[in-house]
Amino acid sequence: MKGIWWKLLAVVLVIYTIIAGFTVEVPALAILHETIRNLFFHVTMWFGMMILMLISVVYSIKFLSASEESNDIVASEAAHVGMLFGSMGLATGMVWAYFTWGDWWVNDPKLNGAAVTMLVYLAYFTLRGSMDDPMKRAKVSAVYNIFAFVLLIVFLKILPDMTDSLHPGNGGNPGFNTYDTTPQLKMVFYPAIIGWTLLGVWIVSLRVRLKTLVINDKENQ
Repeated sequence: MKGIWWKLLAVVLVIYTIIAGFTVEVPALAILHETIRNLFFHVTMWFGMMILMLISVVYSIKFLSASEESNDIVASEAAHVGMLFGSMGLATGMVWAYFTWGDWWVNDPKLNGAAVTMLVYLAYFTLRGSMDDPMKRAKVSAVYNIFAFVLLIVFLKILPDMTDSLHPGNGGNPGFNTYDTTPQLKMVFYPAIIGWTLLGVWIVSLRVRLKTLVINDKENQ
């Protein structure tokens, strides 16, 4: 993505999300109460994570088809930032669980699936770090990245939908769209998804540029 407009948009939307997220009027829902404000952070960060992981797997596929090192760099750095967003989503989810379900961690398919997904991607980075040959590392990790993204969909979407889950929209529980969702919630929720995602893409672009500079510097020595 070229230009500075989308970076400015990312900053504006994230600031808007933080301010409006704590000040907008929220519906008085049973159990959730004021904790529904975490919808603007926990859920939207996970949206950002999944989009970043999608970008990562797309560039892994591009690498397998063209064997260009730049594609491997983007795939790796998008996965790194996706893990950052996943960690923040997991942390905010634990806080939400404590205030709504009474414990930091409960035996819930989506929570357990999120933990397994994080471990799957940690294995991706471990795999990359275990090989010295750049081309071999890129090819093997690209194949594994496709496998990891499939597991992400399975553990975060398919399995929770098939089993009983405390999360809204899973296991027979209604999603937020069937609650008394106010226009105020939507006016923060959707911009938050865009804002966090653009921020993630911005961080990825910075990491890609830095990694490329480091590689070029080594080649020129």
